[in-house]
Amino acid sequence: MTAVTGGTEAARKAATLIEALPWLERFHGATVVLKYGGNAMTDQALRRSFARDVVFLRYAGLRPVVVHGGGPQINAHLERLGMRSTFRAGLRVTTPETMDIVRMVLTGQVNREIVGLINSHGPFAVGLSGEDAHLLTARRVQAEVAGELVDIGEVGEVESVNPGAVTALLADGRIPVISSVARSADDGVLNVNADTAAAALAVELRAAKLVLLTDVAGLYPKWSGADAASAMQARPFSRLTAAELAELMPGLSDGMLPKMAACLAAVRGGVPQAHVLDGRLPHAILLEIFTDSGIGTMIVPNSSPGASDVSH
Repeated sequence: MTAVTGGTEAARKAATLIEALPWLERFHGATVVLKYGGNAMTDQALRRSFARDVVFLRYAGLRPVVVHGGGPQINAHLERLGMRSTFRAGLRVTTPETMDIVRMVLTGQVNREIVGLINSHGPFAVGLSGEDAHLLTARRVQAEVAGELVDIGEVGEVESVNPGAVTALLADGRIPVISSVARSADDGVLNVNADTAAAALAVELRAAKLVLLTDVAGLYPKWSGADAASAMQARPFSRLTAAELAELMPGLSDGMLPKMAACLAAVRGGVPQAHVLDGRLPHAILLEIFTDSGIGTMIVPNSSPGASDVSH
């Protein structure tokens, strides 16, 4: 009986590997930009799982690039210092004093932790800041709240990407890990949203995919009623075209707006697919890339084939 059970388990594993084969062929040598954030970044087991997944992609012949934020870590550090966090339209209001903390936490703490986790599996990861080699240059932006522009301080929107340092690392078989701060045109430093930074980099690198890890299973349609039963029955969109997503944008929450705006910018900029995945699910990246059904919400260009012809 044990031998039969063991044979069944081995057959399931073999079936999983066979299912992955066409995706391994399709994405071999392709660049994939991964935005890493949310609870996947603070739960220790999920952190280790993410690092293993990224290394798996590297060994499977893909070229992963990690772009990260660090909202929970920034919040925790600000709280320890007695400094308050304020957000407008999903963006952190960043005073010069707050910017010092953001820069220190993202580049000096979070980046080094991610690099260390990946490098526990081999000499792959190299940490970068968006400031390094003028990788990201941003311009100051204001947030639109209730139809009015609001000053949010040292916050920028990526204006240009100089990917030379990243492409050199990829050519050398390394895994770039990039913190989401950028230089400004006046040689200052700006806090940039990690989702939009990842999208800009994906476009510049001509990535095959942009994958955003977040704390929800994807983009949900508005369900009828506000009761818990309706919410539990709701399912995220599996696939949306850029035009379909654009129609939904005005009604999105502040938290989801930057993520879906990043997906929209990526596919409009030439990235074939952008995905929002639940980073709380172990191995979410591998399930998305190497299985037939995929998970989360996928955004594709308007000229994409019909849903039945598009795979994750």
